[in-house]
Amino acid sequence: MRYLARRCRTALCTATTLTPLRNPTPAYLLASRRASSRAGAPTAQSLIHKMSANDSKAAASPAAEEKLPPLSDHDFRIYNNMADHMDLFHNNFRQSWNLLWQACCNNKRPRNLTLKQFLDEGLRFIQHLTVHHNIEEQHIFPVLAKKMPEFRGDLQAQHKLIHAGMDRMADYLRGCKTGEYEFELSGLKARMETWGDVLWTHLDDEVRTLGAENMRKYWTKEEMVRMPM
Repeated sequence: MRYLARRCRTALCTATTLTPLRNPTPAYLLASRRASSRAGAPTAQSLIHKMSANDSKAAASPAAEEKLPPLSDHDFRIYNNMADHMDLFHNNFRQSWNLLWQACCNNKRPRNLTLKQFLDEGLRFIQHLTVHHNIEEQHIFPVLAKKMPEFRGDLQAQHKLIHAGMDRMADYLRGCKTGEYEFELSGLKARMETWGDVLWTHLDDEVRTLGAENMRKYWTKEEMVRMPM
């Protein structure tokens, strides 16, 4: 358990002081959804919520239907431990995304970053997110999926959609570094827009699913203590 936690912390550079970002629906997502709605095209989020609803119908938990007594503060900390840790990691991704996205919206790189440093920042963001997802899929999701349908269905599906967008963005950034493409912030923005919706939805959905009130429906306190995080 400690080994996995150390791997996550190292990969995600959590030495940086984090400021929680509580804005699950940034302005660019609202604009994107309005445009998709006018065009009649399904958004990534609408597809995800449809999958989530199907999972819930197919695998409803009997325990989830019971009215459970309030948790003590001590028990809440035990059941909410994974959500707390996950949100810490996710705040790193929110910060990295916002750094890149704000530059695109302002059509101007941060003053303290050269073009090479800015491209490296984008590639580092993608690398850290890839490592994070690999650890989840190899060590965390298989354990949680034994009892929780979300980790067999919609959260896994979100990973696939995220990686499709990530790969296109990474190819563009690498191509800009090698000279294959001429870097333009509008080009980066266009590639970020294709997966920003599903990324931000996923960052919130995953933490919410790992929250104390949901976890207690499936796991005992003893099982929570042994979880790989």
